[in-house]
Amino acid sequence: MMVERQLRARGIADERVLAAMAAIPREEFVPEPLRERAYADEPLSIGFGQTISQPYMVALMAQCLALDGTETVLEVGAGSGYHAAVLGALAGRVLALEFIPELAELARANLERAGCGTNVTVMSRDGSLGCPEYAPFRAISVAAGATRVPPALAVQLAEGGRMVIPIGDDDQELWVITKAAGELRPRVAAYCRFVPLVGAGT
Repeated sequence: MMVERQLRARGIADERVLAAMAAIPREEFVPEPLRERAYADEPLSIGFGQTISQPYMVALMAQCLALDGTETVLEVGAGSGYHAAVLGALAGRVLALEFIPELAELARANLERAGCGTNVTVMSRDGSLGCPEYAPFRAISVAAGATRVPPALAVQLAEGGRMVIPIGDDDQELWVITKAAGELRPRVAAYCRFVPLVGAGT
């Protein structure tokens, strides 16, 4: 029902994304008291002032990355691990960075319980600085709003690669950025609202 009503009906057409969203048990990534709302078309609190994004936004970001299954994806803002699970179903490997250590631990536990963690590595570190030891990345997904593209992430995006990132303060735009001839070329995919990106590289 979520896939048909919230995703396909709103323009999510990538069949691999739709299949991943249908297969991954979202309730495993939502706090117990909120599990009856796990498939609602809304973000939900996961504690520490953070949220799990609404299903549509997760699907849209994944679709915009146009993954072919071979990439190593850098995810910034792992949260409870749900978005990393979806990306893991679509890519070769996911490196998921989470600023809050308790959430990084929660994401690892959720991914293991859901059986989605075989190609996902969750690290507790400052996502705004990226993961230079594994760069460059053909795909970068940022699940927190920034006022600009963090310079470290711009450097770590591979030539020809794509990054999805919310840009703005309260009213944000979801930018899809491609890197061509060393330059970042953004387009706006949607309007959105994410928790703010924190870290030394913002």
